[in-house]
Amino acid sequence: MTMAGRILKRWLYLTHRWIGIAACLLFAIWFASGLAMVYFPYPSLQRSEWVAGQAAIDWQAVRISPAEAARLSGDVPPRQVTLEMRGDVPVWRVRDWGGGENLFSAVDAMPFGPASSDEARAIAARFSGMPVAALSQIENDQWTVAERYGPHRPLWKAQLDGPDDPHLYISSATGQVLLDTTRSERVWNWIGTVPHWIYFTALRENQPAWRQVVLWLSGPAILAAITGIWIGILRLRLGAKRFKGGRMTPYAGWMKWHHVAGLVGGVPLLLWIFSGWLSVDPGRYFASDGPGLPQQMTYAGSLLPAEAMDVAALAQIAPDARRVAVLSAAGKTVLRVERPEGMPIAFDGDTGAALTTARTDLPERLALLFPGAAITSTQMLTAPDAYWYRVRGELPLPVLRVKLDDDAATWLHIDPLTGEVLGSRDRKSRLYRWLFDLFHMWDVPFLLERPLLREAWLWLFSLLGLVTSISGVWIGWKRLVR
Repeated sequence: MTMAGRILKRWLYLTHRWIGIAACLLFAIWFASGLAMVYFPYPSLQRSEWVAGQAAIDWQAVRISPAEAARLSGDVPPRQVTLEMRGDVPVWRVRDWGGGENLFSAVDAMPFGPASSDEARAIAARFSGMPVAALSQIENDQWTVAERYGPHRPLWKAQLDGPDDPHLYISSATGQVLLDTTRSERVWNWIGTVPHWIYFTALRENQPAWRQVVLWLSGPAILAAITGIWIGILRLRLGAKRFKGGRMTPYAGWMKWHHVAGLVGGVPLLLWIFSGWLSVDPGRYFASDGPGLPQQMTYAGSLLPAEAMDVAALAQIAPDARRVAVLSAAGKTVLRVERPEGMPIAFDGDTGAALTTARTDLPERLALLFPGAAITSTQMLTAPDAYWYRVRGELPLPVLRVKLDDDAATWLHIDPLTGEVLGSRDRKSRLYRWLFDLFHMWDVPFLLERPLLREAWLWLFSLLGLVTSISGVWIGWKRLVR
């Protein structure tokens, strides 16, 4: 071996040894917490949970029609108006294109102010069906630090008198129920998502700082994994040139466990760590702007609910509805009704008839969303595939996939009945789907359709990763002691 080769080999071992001492401790935490996350995801209020807890719209009390609600926003047509209950009062939520939202009584059109403590207590009790043991107002806590709760702060936190110590979080701005947690969820997430995402409140409050911590912890960990695989291959002997006793590894004890487990599970370990590093999008390479707000507004069209769609007509369409959203999609007014059972149902906003036939004018409308882009192909999806799927929850189907020839090679997923754009993937996000989603969650349709096989896969390589990590921690500790 040349002098340069000996120097390179020496630095290879030194790099793996000293970075690996710290990296293996991180690996052990990430693998153990990742297994907990398979069964206990981060607390969130699923749509089905919200619908189950939300009171049915009191149609007898509603006096303001969708057309009147849309006019409450002033001269600029709103993006959407939504009817639901706030406590025991029906309200219209009027959302503008800038993301703001104003509340008006559906009884007399008077604006609603922030939710008081008494109102928050009543909403929590009605939604949960349990007495409120304590109520406090908070800016955030471990479970509500995300930016999406920003418009709702401060939050009302209701501790309920029920099994498993449930907590309910309510927007002080709108009175909406935003989140529920239980003691079991909170405990398991302290074992799972909090250490896995490094999601401690004091750090997560500062988004740029949190992002840098993730980058600078996972980055060197990738180097530890690469050098470990490299050394593992160098120290492996196959065929006739095996070590004494026919062994493929020169090591014994903890070193043998570290060598063998690292060789077998090293590539999945590296893919997990690499994809975890990608989770914060280093360099913002995968960021995509998509169509601008003017194009979105032009595609949707002005929201002008028909005067004929009065309260009586709404009540007839959706007698047991928990929410009725009135919106403009691809130039037509649509009613989206959420009920206790099943997926939301869409109705024609002019006639009140249920939408059952795919629209034929969508290609012309899409020219307003992506000016200058041509449609290269369309496909009606009736089942999940590698780009349209969900790991948890119900997936809207059927969905129309439209491929465009714009600079970003955008794929749109559109509700064929209403024309709503349900999602989009450009060239970068499709690449990200494989580099991050696949290698971090192993969410290909083949495995999602076979959940037991997917769990076995995750357990196998997580256990190999744990053996590699824990043995590395012990070896590193012995080295430091010496």
